[in-house]
Amino acid sequence: MSAVNVAIHWMSYSPRVTEGRRERKKQRTRQALVEAAIELFETKGYEETTVAQIAEAADVSTRTFFLHFAAKEDVLLANAATRVGSGVRAIVQRQADESVPEVLRRAAERMIADAWHTDLPNGLAALRARLIVSVPALQAGLLHRLLTGQTELTEALYQAFPEQLTLIDAAALVGAVVGAINAAALTSLRQGDQPDEVRAAMSRAVDVAITSSSAHGYFVG
Repeated sequence: MSAVNVAIHWMSYSPRVTEGRRERKKQRTRQALVEAAIELFETKGYEETTVAQIAEAADVSTRTFFLHFAAKEDVLLANAATRVGSGVRAIVQRQADESVPEVLRRAAERMIADAWHTDLPNGLAALRARLIVSVPALQAGLLHRLLTGQTELTEALYQAFPEQLTLIDAAALVGAVVGAINAAALTSLRQGDQPDEVRAAMSRAVDVAITSSSAHGYFVG
């Protein structure tokens, strides 16, 4: 075996490669659970669907389900943490010459893009919008995720602009933008808009929120 082949053979079993494969398998399993849950919620109803049925439809064990989600309502919020993380990274990675509105807008667009690639095309967002009015556990979970996400974004924005914003300012700005996005998305989904229309509604909401905040003097520089 040549030195090159030996190197390739070794790399195929390196911890980094193995970890990458394991993570991809984990993500495929998680996605299969989400897709199975959406299908069952749509056909059988949310209350009538059990965790065991979701696991069976995804061809995994119930134990595997609970490795990914604490309860069936958590499937409907499957991408929330990743979405907030993308917004936080956009803020943390700000350039020295970027202003508060520029950074906040980019963070918002990153989160909207995440929804465009996940919850909007697979129908999860539309299903969640319908169920949120009738499932108390989902309402509680969504509120918890919303408050946790806003706290993370607020802290990141404040740390990025400590000389321009107080923590209260950062909280108000994040609340205005995130609240606008959620309200626009929910309204658009409930009136039956297509994914591209929902995305446009969320982007429009960001413009309105940032323009309004600017007009009230929240942005400096």
